[in-house]
Amino acid sequence: MRTSLARLSLIVAFAAAAGNALAQAPAPGAARPEKPAAEGEVAALILAGEEGILSSQMAGKINAIRVGLGDDFKKGAALIEFDCSEQRAQFQAADAEHRAARETHLARLRLQALGAAGELEVTLAAAAAEKARSQVDYRRTQIAYCRVRAPFKGNVARLRVKVAESVPAGQALIDVVNTSTLKAQMFVPAAWVAWLRPGAQLTIHVKETGESFPARVSKMNSRVDGVSQQLEVEARIDKGEGKLLPGMVGAAVFTQPRKP
Repeated sequence: MRTSLARLSLIVAFAAAAGNALAQAPAPGAARPEKPAAEGEVAALILAGEEGILSSQMAGKINAIRVGLGDDFKKGAALIEFDCSEQRAQFQAADAEHRAARETHLARLRLQALGAAGELEVTLAAAAAEKARSQVDYRRTQIAYCRVRAPFKGNVARLRVKVAESVPAGQALIDVVNTSTLKAQMFVPAAWVAWLRPGAQLTIHVKETGESFPARVSKMNSRVDGVSQQLEVEARIDKGEGKLLPGMVGAAVFTQPRKP
């Protein structure tokens, strides 16, 4: 779905670029500015280097939301907290059962040393203690789900829930992006496979900022789209932090290496 939306954005950008080109076309008979044949220009969609939609790993009521739209946060920060009074009570109960089972096992061992308990009793007590310990680990894991933590340093792009709202497990909660690194997604003609390689340099012109940013091809799809005969390409943008935002569309200009 994300790739389809990206492709749609690029199609819109291509259409806008074509309209501008027609509007700026010289009158018949007028001198046309020459453009180097070695250059190629395509639309480029600006994306965050890291982004994701964080979902609930448990069903419950949201107790607090620690960030707002556009706020920045550090890696590991608690973004959303659930009401986990029930989960904590279950953890305490499991911990108490584990302590009781462990004491029972130790008592069986002492009785075995005195010849008052058999091997089977000791084995069963050890198994009961191990089972109780696994329940403690399980309940501790459930408590960890009570806080939705940031997987990386970044900013809030969208809040999908509100405080006091009850959500099921798997519910999307918050969209996060890391704009400290930016990349551009492009669809180039399949014929460019003959010369385009990872590491190739390009320039991205962004109309909204009126600036140009150097970039370098970082990834190329391993297959060409059979319908459009285009190849998906990603490029890492240099010096775009603080000046570009994910979702902007620019024009990427490539320079084909000239043949000797």
